[in-house]
Amino acid sequence: MKMTETQFNLIKAQLKKLTSQPCFYQRKLEGIHVDQIQSQEDFETLPFTWKGDLREAYPLGLQAVPDEEIVRIHSSSGTTGTPVIIPYTRQDVEDWTEMFKRCYETAGITNLDRIQITPGYGLWTAGIGFQNGAERLGAMVIPMGPGNTDKQLRMMMDMKSTVLCATSSYALLLAEEIAKRGIGNRIHLRKGVIGSERWGEKMRNRIANELGVQLYDIYGLTEVYGPGIGISCDHACGMHVWTDYLYFEVVDPKTGKNVPDGEIGELVITTLHKQGAPLIRYRTHDLTRVIPGECPCGSPFPRIDTILGRTDDMVKVKGVNIFPSQIEELLTGIEGASSEYQFMLDHVNGKDICTLFVEANDGANRYELEIELQNAFKSKIGISVNVKPVSIGELPRSEKKSTRVFDNRY
Repeated sequence: MKMTETQFNLIKAQLKKLTSQPCFYQRKLEGIHVDQIQSQEDFETLPFTWKGDLREAYPLGLQAVPDEEIVRIHSSSGTTGTPVIIPYTRQDVEDWTEMFKRCYETAGITNLDRIQITPGYGLWTAGIGFQNGAERLGAMVIPMGPGNTDKQLRMMMDMKSTVLCATSSYALLLAEEIAKRGIGNRIHLRKGVIGSERWGEKMRNRIANELGVQLYDIYGLTEVYGPGIGISCDHACGMHVWTDYLYFEVVDPKTGKNVPDGEIGELVITTLHKQGAPLIRYRTHDLTRVIPGECPCGSPFPRIDTILGRTDDMVKVKGVNIFPSQIEELLTGIEGASSEYQFMLDHVNGKDICTLFVEANDGANRYELEIELQNAFKSKIGISVNVKPVSIGELPRSEKKSTRVFDNRY
């Protein structure tokens, strides 16, 4: 993605400020002369910022302004290792709110909608981000948070919610419960804003069909404001990203070199205005590509593809790299398979054993499904697996993010 003159000037000003005061980036960029950065190519020689850097800065090593300017903190939702703490100024919160409002507007959501928010609140950025943007839009907010499905459905019916904000896992759980209880005629949803985890086309179609809604992918991460830095439009051909607030690069995960637009690589983000915890060339681990050309919707903002996977989601089996996105794509082409699966890796008697548990659609011949999946896995991904078809609803559902790959070898 070509850097604009405005983006370059904002980044240059940010670098000058950060290297002139005691803070994380003064140490990170020690020995680098900012005045010598005169082009996009010069900028691309700067070192990356990694998640490990952010963990080492715990608790407030990323803070780049005095305490009196910080109005809140958020923390990443990861469950392992030292947490990452991100401080926000009032202006940071304001900018994030404006970006989120723009997301809703891009999805055709208005102040006449009633927005039911199911992601978590508290340290996690999700719930409060959805709420701030909705309130700025002027829509009615139903701030449920996660869990308590009985109450979720009652409020959804009684309040006549028109927009559901959720993870894909929880949206599917709600869709299945609505169908199971036979209350579809009492549901008024028209749109779903879905984020926080990757989901395949088959899962998307199930949720859209069972809820009777149009779905939008929303993108974001706690380290960079939170959800709301990009969203898909009605044309569902990638996610528009807000390049007036952020600069996006896509790099080769191995070499770190920028790849041409259209090629898949790892997304790298630089903040242009963030005050509390600015980030320079932050490696997200998210795999995507810049989509060349203009979107049919006419938006001036460029697009990246929906997240195709993560560099750290990959597992290696018998020399073959496997990403969850490959399994999801494979299942899309198998008529008898649903969207829900679990992939188990075990090490038994010196050998790696792969088992794919998959929910079979009602009426599917399980033996034929098992053989078809084994053959498809071998031909398309390159390894042999044991396939165990199970009934719809047998695999666990999650109110947050679902874990689909379990590596029990180590």
